[in-house]
Amino acid sequence: MKTAAADASRAPARKRSAAPAPELREACIAAAREAIAQHGIENLSLRDVARSLGVSHQAPYKHYPSRDHLLAEVMRCSFQQFAQALDARRHFDDPAQDLHSLCRQYLGYAQQHPLEYRLMFGTPWPAAVQECEQMHKSTHAFDILRQVLRRIHGDGARQRARVDLDAMFVWSAMHGLVGVMNGNCLCKLDLQVDPLDQVVQHVVDRVARAVTDE
Repeated sequence: MKTAAADASRAPARKRSAAPAPELREACIAAAREAIAQHGIENLSLRDVARSLGVSHQAPYKHYPSRDHLLAEVMRCSFQQFAQALDARRHFDDPAQDLHSLCRQYLGYAQQHPLEYRLMFGTPWPAAVQECEQMHKSTHAFDILRQVLRRIHGDGARQRARVDLDAMFVWSAMHGLVGVMNGNCLCKLDLQVDPLDQVVQHVVDRVARAVTDE
């Protein structure tokens, strides 16, 4: 006599419940981010994303024509999250203090979200980015910095070049500091200061002083 246990043993393994269609787009983004974190960006594929979600290998193609389109969307979401974090900083009426706060928020995000930061600033943008209209939101984070600098220099035609130049200076300084902080060299430099506190404060102070120095 066949038993229920025997029948169950012969039954095919069930896939994980597939994500409902309206949620599949977002589920693909989350699965892609997880795949990149575990296996590297070079190994990202739509087939593996589909397998991890328990859907057919064709399902992701309904939203993403190629692997690069999915990667572009992951990057767009990273830029959006980054801009939201900068917007959520503590705001100050004094623009110099506001710049301090913005720099600190930038550094904090980079430390708390190293994968997203690396995707934004350490990964070549796929060609599909040019087709992704929402990728233009990536400029929002830079515009936040411009807005603070306009409060320092003014918003006239003559000041716009200074604003852009200082924005690039601040951005480059913070990006460089992130690289140093996330690297392995600080603990080997025999610094006479606390690298995660005094160094950051010193760099941010010097950046703000350079920007506000007329």
